[in-house]
Amino acid sequence: MEAVKTNIDEFIDAVEKKDKSRMDKLYEHLEAIDIAVSFSNTSEKIVKNFCKIANDEKIADILEQADEKVQKKIIAELDNYRILYIFNYMQKDDIVDILSCLPIDRSKQIVNLMREGDKKVIQELLGYSQDSAGGIMTTEYIALNGNMTIKAAMVKIKNIAPKTEVIESIFVIDSKRELIGIADLRDILISNDDVILKDIADKEYISVEPETDQEEVSMLVSKYDLKVIPVLDKRKALIGIITVDDIIDVIEEEHTEDMYGLAGVSKEENLDSSISESIKLRLPWLIINLFTAFLAAAIIKIFESTIEQVVALSATMSIVTGMGGNAGTQTLSIMVRSIAIGDINGKQKIKLIMKEVGLGLINGSITGLITGIIVYFMYGNVYLGVIIFLAMIANLIISGFFGIIIPLVLMKCKADPALASSIFLTTATDVLGFFVFLGLAHLMLPYLL
Repeated sequence: MEAVKTNIDEFIDAVEKKDKSRMDKLYEHLEAIDIAVSFSNTSEKIVKNFCKIANDEKIADILEQADEKVQKKIIAELDNYRILYIFNYMQKDDIVDILSCLPIDRSKQIVNLMREGDKKVIQELLGYSQDSAGGIMTTEYIALNGNMTIKAAMVKIKNIAPKTEVIESIFVIDSKRELIGIADLRDILISNDDVILKDIADKEYISVEPETDQEEVSMLVSKYDLKVIPVLDKRKALIGIITVDDIIDVIEEEHTEDMYGLAGVSKEENLDSSISESIKLRLPWLIINLFTAFLAAAIIKIFESTIEQVVALSATMSIVTGMGGNAGTQTLSIMVRSIAIGDINGKQKIKLIMKEVGLGLINGSITGLITGIIVYFMYGNVYLGVIIFLAMIANLIISGFFGIIIPLVLMKCKADPALASSIFLTTATDVLGFFVFLGLAHLMLPYLL
């Protein structure tokens, strides 16, 4: 890693000094992804110099590996005709990703300058939602007619392979472009020249439609350990493929979205977001959280007189709600992950609820007993210990129940199960936790005085 950092630093220095020969030599010993990452922390001058002295192929390599922020930096330094030359070295799906993050006017200008064949493909890909199978698929693949012999297929593969993203899997189609099966390159290489391609194709394959959500695609690839998955239209005609490297990007994106969602933060925000953007993305959830906090405050106000008479209640009630929130977050995390990987079905829901209620009962009894004993020795009142013991059991049951129910309800409402689930969970554990604890204290008030 130290050697890579040294080479990157030297590379940036060469670019800054516009030393093309030195830059080219260093480029040979670096990965495009490392250069792309370094560009996210460099000045616009470095990116500008790179675009001036680097050839089109090098810029294409960096664009394919860079994040949206760096892509925009690079594209801003290039005119539309230069961009078209660079696109010649890139896969169609990567081109679409770049065009999607550009202003609409600039994107249209570039597309209109393309050759008719490329323009048609790009416009078709741009028509799909970015988070669908059609939005992440590539049209760079090898599809051969099933009636072709192995000898003829090999000639065709050699001609097409340099222009495609995947050559390990050969897609076997009929005259209507309907997918017959998928042939492994290894099977083609070891077969006799006169064997017909469709005879060695695997006709049992997994496919998706272009409208399929990218998260569902990633689950299929993970479940069946696929390296590539074909995208078929309604007629079962092959229109594109999705590769495993695209799925890795999807998994990372979905994981980030779920992590942000649990905290009520938008996936659109990052460290480089402006203050106004961060306010716009965060403030709505903070306001929702504020109103839910008022619900908890309202419960405390109902039992205000009880708290005034027994000051120890104000010092101990946060223990109950805090433990409930922690336990609920454990359940919520497991539940959101299970939904994300498609590990939940109808029959499991009741079983999961019963399991969490049982866990709440057991864990609540153990932690409640420990807390009750400590509270007894702190305040010398056995009834206060009993109250916190019972309240702990009740709130851990509540937290487990809502940790299951909240993501299921969000999923039923066609919303992301991770979307601010923790805010709703905290509301449930705080409001109901305070109510149970202070309600028990009110009922047993004579024994606490």
